[in-house]
Amino acid sequence: MASIYQSIELLSKEKGIDPQIVLDAVKDAMLAAARKHFRSQEELVADLDENTGNIQIYSLKQVVDTVEDPLRQISVAAAKRFNQGAQVGTEVREPKPTESLGRISAQTAKQVILQKVREAERDSVFSEFQGRYGELVNCIVKRLEGQDYVVDMGKTEARLPKKEQSRVESFSVGDRVRCVIKGVERGGKFSGVIVSRAAPELVMRLFEQEVPEIYDNTVSIRACAREAGERTKIAVFSRDRDVDSVGACVGMKGMRVQSIIRELRGEKIDIIEYSDDPVVYVTKALSPAKISRVTILDASAKHVEVVVDDPQLSLAIGKRGQNVRLAAKLVGWKIDIKSEEEKRREMEVRMVDMVISGAPVSVLLDHGLEEHIVEKLVTAGIGTVERLGSMTPEELEAIPEIDEQIVGQIQSAVVSFYGQYDAEDGESEGAQPESSEAGAFEEAPSDPEGVESVIDGEPGTATGSSENTDAFENIRTGVLESDLARNEAAHTEHSAKGEVLDLGRVEGLSSAPSTLHEMGGSGDAEDFDESDRIGKSD
Repeated sequence: MASIYQSIELLSKEKGIDPQIVLDAVKDAMLAAARKHFRSQEELVADLDENTGNIQIYSLKQVVDTVEDPLRQISVAAAKRFNQGAQVGTEVREPKPTESLGRISAQTAKQVILQKVREAERDSVFSEFQGRYGELVNCIVKRLEGQDYVVDMGKTEARLPKKEQSRVESFSVGDRVRCVIKGVERGGKFSGVIVSRAAPELVMRLFEQEVPEIYDNTVSIRACAREAGERTKIAVFSRDRDVDSVGACVGMKGMRVQSIIRELRGEKIDIIEYSDDPVVYVTKALSPAKISRVTILDASAKHVEVVVDDPQLSLAIGKRGQNVRLAAKLVGWKIDIKSEEEKRREMEVRMVDMVISGAPVSVLLDHGLEEHIVEKLVTAGIGTVERLGSMTPEELEAIPEIDEQIVGQIQSAVVSFYGQYDAEDGESEGAQPESSEAGAFEEAPSDPEGVESVIDGEPGTATGSSENTDAFENIRTGVLESDLARNEAAHTEHSAKGEVLDLGRVEGLSSAPSTLHEMGGSGDAEDFDESDRIGKSD
């Protein structure tokens, strides 16, 4: 029994906990074993004997003149056997024999000691590692428990859960691995230190070790997003204008980043330059895709829309949406990606919606509909004249406070509303330009010389007809008529067979119909033959 105190010291050094904590645990274990063995209601205490180094169990009793409760009281005479100075009102300790504790009591004491020591060890580990989150530690794989690895960190063991492992990695017992401290669990089945190989902090700590510019704070890591085993995006920023942040992380011929890629078993790493401008930041975060434009939809909600060329859409989204998902985690914004074709279709739909949306019901106030009726229609969910016009009288009467008389007023207002557009269409159809093909024919003024020639036959031939008496009645242009009115005296010739008009001598016929231009030629009378004249034969 003299070796108990020495065992406590050895155990406290091994577990790295205070010896007093172990001693208190042993005392509690002895008390629990004594209560179970003696099966008494006595008040028991345990204490370390300084002389022998043993743990002794005592029963506390109150000194009284007349004993009424033997389990908690003792007479003065009996108390003097344990303490010569015992008096009424004092407490004395009555030693209990620990040698009588059996094997079961010893086993109970052992379990209590182990439990107390384990709790003390957890508290010690928690206080030591609670402020070391994200720290890089070197571990040795100790054993495999299910899908979790238990690794040795030196002073204590840590757990590498399945969810904190990279899917492309596997380890054997004795392998050395580098992990980051993910957290510390104080209670529960898996209490202790939790380490991770899938956290973004692992990539950040590896860059800090490999890149001196990051270690001395010339280059800082602003954000990191990772999907372990597949891809990582990391944003860096240089505090020195002469130092390229991306180039410093890549290294000469990519040596620095390649070292980290080997540590992560071939995981792809995208290094981008951080920017305070969200548009620039999002554009770089979506690399290697080329972005056409970025639009901030809601700055407070951090929502942007990205438009890319059609061939770049799949690259911007990435495999199973990985590229845009990592970019959104990196920048902290919600990103919507659309192709140029999709954006064009969306704009077309918006334009159509704007056109089809229709006129509000309130415009019927200008067509005689009373305001309280408009309010009832709006309350019933009828917001446009088009919707109102498509409803039957029965549907209108189903609306509360709408009777047959009000339905008539509504119909009159709708008819008046659409009637204004019908009137406008009629006016526009009546006003046609003179030179249009559908214009009204104007009678040519009578030729003072008796010209009665008409175009009646094939182009370039002159024929006569007694049925057509008005000259140029069928020529649909105002230019020819006005020109003839100005130049009729100067450009009219007479022949024995009839009156013939030489179009080649008429000035200002540049706007004449194309058939006349073909017949007119150069405009000189001498260059025309008989087929170039329009006349009236006998």
